[in-house]
Amino acid sequence: MPAAKTAGFVFYDNVIFSRSFPVIKWIILNCLILLFVWETNNEIFLTSMQQSFSITTASQEALYDITNEVANLVARSNVQQGIVNVYVRGATAAIMIQENWDESVQTDVIHLLQKLIPSGVWLHDAQDGNGDAHLKAGIVGPQETIPIINGKIGLSSWQNIFLCEFDGPRQKREIVVSVLATAG
Repeated sequence: MPAAKTAGFVFYDNVIFSRSFPVIKWIILNCLILLFVWETNNEIFLTSMQQSFSITTASQEALYDITNEVANLVARSNVQQGIVNVYVRGATAAIMIQENWDESVQTDVIHLLQKLIPSGVWLHDAQDGNGDAHLKAGIVGPQETIPIINGKIGLSSWQNIFLCEFDGPRQKREIVVSVLATAG
């Protein structure tokens, strides 16, 4: 399939793929929710809440469990059914859902990304030495969306929500939590 590149988009046979796909994914998700609400003749109403919190990171690269903070915000929202979107602000951090029981999995994630994307070999390193952090954050992505089931985040027993730090330590990493709910 021939591809044509134009201003950050790639066209394949009249289908557009954006280099900023996570943002596009979030916009599409929100549009679908609004369309669903509109098409049900107001039988379902959309409510929302958005709050943020910050954490300090102590390592250059590490995963930080933020599940309790997200769960507390969902509980305070009083939403019983819907979705929660967890988004980190910054180009060198990401959000990931990963195993919570065995910390070696979190270490393995960091080691895998270090092997796939080594530091010191990227063009952006000439600017501020963190080219690998940008690439890692871009691959993992800045957000995750999780269902809210019976007033709680719908993670399985072995899943937690992690902030992935790729360019620490940082005094402040801001995480934005958006709760969208349906109510009968």
